[in-house]
Amino acid sequence: MIQVLKFGGSSVANATNISRVLDIVGAASAKGRVMLVCSAIKGCTDSLLALARLAEKQHLTALGMAVSEASSVAPDDEAALQFAEGVRDLKAKHLEIIRRLFTGSERAEAETECHALFAQMASAPAGEMVTWGEVFSTRIIARKLACDGVATKWLDSTILVIKDHKDLTYSNISAAVALEPQVRVFVAPGFIASNYEGGRTTLGRGGSDLSAAIYAAALKADSLQIWTDVPGIMTANPSVVPTARTIPEMSYRAALDMASHGAKVLYAPTVEPAMQAGIAINILNTFDPGNPGTTVRDITLGGWAGITGTKDGTAGESLLCLVGENPPEEDGFARAACARLEACLKKAGIKTLSSSSDGRNVYATVRLAVEDQAVAAIHREFFESVPQSILNLYVAGCGAVGKAFLELLAAKGPELAKRTGKVLRLCGIADSHRFIVDSAGIPPERALAILEGDGGEISPDFASAVKATAPRRSIFVDLTDSETLYREFTGLLREGINIVTSNRRSLAVPYVEYAAIMSAAAENGCFVRYETTVGSALPLLESISRSAAAGEEILGIEAVVSCTLNRILSSYARYPGSFAETVRKAQREGLTEADPRADLAGEDALRKLLIMAREAGVALEASDVEITPAVPAALLDPSIPLEEFYSRMEALEPGFDAEEKAAARSQCRQRFLATLEKDPSSPLGYRASIAVRNVPRNHPAFRILGTENAIILRSAYHPYPLVIQGTGEGAQMAAGSILNDILRG
Repeated sequence: MIQVLKFGGSSVANATNISRVLDIVGAASAKGRVMLVCSAIKGCTDSLLALARLAEKQHLTALGMAVSEASSVAPDDEAALQFAEGVRDLKAKHLEIIRRLFTGSERAEAETECHALFAQMASAPAGEMVTWGEVFSTRIIARKLACDGVATKWLDSTILVIKDHKDLTYSNISAAVALEPQVRVFVAPGFIASNYEGGRTTLGRGGSDLSAAIYAAALKADSLQIWTDVPGIMTANPSVVPTARTIPEMSYRAALDMASHGAKVLYAPTVEPAMQAGIAINILNTFDPGNPGTTVRDITLGGWAGITGTKDGTAGESLLCLVGENPPEEDGFARAACARLEACLKKAGIKTLSSSSDGRNVYATVRLAVEDQAVAAIHREFFESVPQSILNLYVAGCGAVGKAFLELLAAKGPELAKRTGKVLRLCGIADSHRFIVDSAGIPPERALAILEGDGGEISPDFASAVKATAPRRSIFVDLTDSETLYREFTGLLREGINIVTSNRRSLAVPYVEYAAIMSAAAENGCFVRYETTVGSALPLLESISRSAAAGEEILGIEAVVSCTLNRILSSYARYPGSFAETVRKAQREGLTEADPRADLAGEDALRKLLIMAREAGVALEASDVEITPAVPAALLDPSIPLEEFYSRMEALEPGFDAEEKAAARSQCRQRFLATLEKDPSSPLGYRASIAVRNVPRNHPAFRILGTENAIILRSAYHPYPLVIQGTGEGAQMAAGSILNDILRG
């Protein structure tokens, strides 16, 4: 058995690291023979290149040994001094390693060899100086192994490895090893080789990896281990993407593509010799030898390997490569991903200069200035799962809004979990007839099939069951029209259960009870959200609360918040028919309460005005609101049968008609307005009213029609009012708004 172990520059950077290497090699040699290939110590190759440039520029190569000692150089020969100092500093680093690894006569012998090698390097042609770094490091390591009693042989790669002559190289290596059957560990410098004419050369920057692969292929090694300072090949550069993770295993082809397009862990040409010989490449971490790292082998995988990029500084661009593991054009996998990649970059605000696919990988060109952001965005899209949290939902009410919410949950739940990381788990559901509580989760489709589908009163037992079983941070969702369910809110909040409600009756309660609910929420770190109670999907309450929270003095609120009354008044003005007929039509269409007199009396508008005022910080009570019903108060007596109510209203048609015509003559329209106006003379500092008013053309409510809602918010900080308007009715919109309240924050 023979194993090839290659260690990079950071792994042999100092005596401490070399000791780690020797421990790893010792463990490997206990299993079989080892071919150890090493790089130069960290920074050495750069130093040698700088020395070579100095030597070539100043023609110092003939100065030989004299130039290697600063004392032998004329003080005014600046270039020669720089060269001599560079040699001296580099030698000092190696001597420091020797002094820490060896003692006594062994240290003296190692130091003598180091001086001799540096003398040879200093006298070498400038073009060959870079080939000595690996010699320095491997001679030290080989000597240390021998001193420790390991049967060791140092092999000269400049003799064995002939660049671009594979067969001769393989023959040289196999023969050299075969001649030394007693040797346990062979040590060879990586990176360096010779050309066919015998001149010293290199295999390219990073070529020590290739050296190891060549030795492994030549020896038909059982394993090839590339030891570095990172835990294998990662899905992205971890200095750019902290969430990058190690790829446990990948194909030769994907590894080659990663290396060819910028990944620094593996030198791209390394893959071919190993792949041809069928030898797996194990990329491991010298500083965490227990980490399994990455195995590159002949394997068929699916999906994506990683994202990397190459810079083009001249063009100011970067070519990013999303490396795929699928066979070329399998089900158009890469082509489909091309559009996905472009979309994720666009979402991140990054312009794609070009994009393409070769059937396996996806490429995108971006400006160099945004390369890191682009890599991070692509990594998020293709390699990062959004951390998931579970939101346990307990839903009361299966009327129109409740049904729409469950349908939305069934249709969009998986997609929302993927996009937001929040898993919406339905753990309880109740209608007026029964309830189900199951902490393991209830499929929304099952709930829809089982429950009756109404929004009536809910048994208090449901709230009790929720309090007894729901974990803290669960969410109780009130989608009923119940006038009593709010009484359970305080108890739920004390158990750490949040509240989301679309039921305005839950909040348009006496202020002391409203305040108790909000206080319980604050004391227990819970939230109560109710945007849907006013304006359905419109952000009316959010706009009011933001202004109030910012310390703005709210001067006034005008709101058209009764969809029913707005529909009735706008239809009466535009279409034939008496006012009574218009109300009856709205009732048939399900737009009114069961008894439309509740709408005409302004009860719904009152609830919404109370909620808006309290959101603005005004402790408004129902008794503080001056209400002028949309029809004479005498018609609103609930003891009057409904048909008689319509007959009496029909008899008043001349009056309704006269009011509408008077509004039209003055170029106004009738709107049912709920208002809150600053009034220092009022005990609360505000005056509240609800009534049908004529609004002129320049009024924002003039153009709203049908079931639209609108709010006109005036504050002391802004010269112009904030106007929000839009559709204020619809179960699906309400369900969507409820979902927003659940997912927000």
